[in-house]
Amino acid sequence: MAPSRAERLATFPALVILAAVGLLAGAARQAGPPAPSYLGTPSASTSMRWQPGAAPTAPATPPAGAAPPGSARMTSPDYGVQTFLFWREEVADRDLRLVQQAGFRWVKQEFAWREIEPSPGVYNWGQSDRLMRQVQAYGLNIIARVGVQPEWAGGHYPDVGPPARTHDFVTFLAALADRYKGRIAAYQIWNEPNLAREWGDTPPDPHVYTQLLKAAYQAIKAVDPRAYVISAGLAPTTRSDAIAMPDTIFLQGMYDAGAAPYFDLLGVHGAGYKVPPETPPEVVATTPDFNNYDPSSLTLKRIYCFRHVEDMRAVMVANGDAAKRVALLEFGWTTDNRAGSPYSWHAVTSQQQADYLVRAYQYAIDHWRPWIAVMSLIYMPDAAWGINDEQTYWSIIYPGYPDLRMRPAYLALKQMPK
Repeated sequence: MAPSRAERLATFPALVILAAVGLLAGAARQAGPPAPSYLGTPSASTSMRWQPGAAPTAPATPPAGAAPPGSARMTSPDYGVQTFLFWREEVADRDLRLVQQAGFRWVKQEFAWREIEPSPGVYNWGQSDRLMRQVQAYGLNIIARVGVQPEWAGGHYPDVGPPARTHDFVTFLAALADRYKGRIAAYQIWNEPNLAREWGDTPPDPHVYTQLLKAAYQAIKAVDPRAYVISAGLAPTTRSDAIAMPDTIFLQGMYDAGAAPYFDLLGVHGAGYKVPPETPPEVVATTPDFNNYDPSSLTLKRIYCFRHVEDMRAVMVANGDAAKRVALLEFGWTTDNRAGSPYSWHAVTSQQQADYLVRAYQYAIDHWRPWIAVMSLIYMPDAAWGINDEQTYWSIIYPGYPDLRMRPAYLALKQMPK
């Protein structure tokens, strides 16, 4: 089956909105020719053809309603990666095995509402049942990213936006939580609502999002009290208008609207841009080359580094919410140095990408304990991505199937002590 619009939307990396270039349209999904030289050329030892069929290390079909195969409690930090498991069983099997072999414990996967409930009360569970069996077979825990409303729910469809009636979303979540009680370990409620393009092409509104979050929290907890509820990952951005709202300002608006009781973990995004993970935000804000000569205020220009996560943590502490932990739902570095790419100004080499990802986990171990929980990097890529999809350049292996072409990032992360 061809990927849905929901899956296409989910793959666009909404980590950044650059003030200098504005919002970007999603790249066309297309399978391209072999990866070009600027992606890096894998050696013979890292290029192979995937051979399916070897048994996973856990039972292939856990009983319905079984608890997650491993502990679903998050260590500090814990290790995760965003995956694309929904459409192709054979690709999901390969990618889950790679995640397991790398020693990671969590996968983050979109459960698009419009794919599962295309008509009111009519549920298509086939793909989600299958991927849940596969995730459990490999002994992994799952974060379900929920959102992406169906046409019948409104929300300025086909754009992604909040439903016309919150009750419809609540009903979907209750059905999802009931079907996978004790098996979905965590739910991420929506994605980047501080961007208009993720909010029905309407101005971001933290108060309205908080009402959606509250209803979602109550619906999930009523069915599965042990599941984590994670607030939406927010996009780092310096824009403050009808198109976008800075993540720290949006988060403060959530607290002002009474969001604190309605999430177990704060969801954040932490792109690394062009600097190593240890780089302080104040250095990035005052170094024009590090912030792409952004004319915004020094406070806003702190977003251009991995450690901007600390700014989000500071908002939590200022609002008396220090007892909660942070889930880093997206982070990474891109190698996209293509001519004309708006990401080229902060592209790093493939080896730097590998080094920075490993050092990001080490920085969290050294400085973010005990408040950091799972750190989910991007991406274990969609196999359908090609060289014209900028998501490809954030990924830790090359897209494609059955060819398996490693990148330095995957190999370094696999070797990293955990």
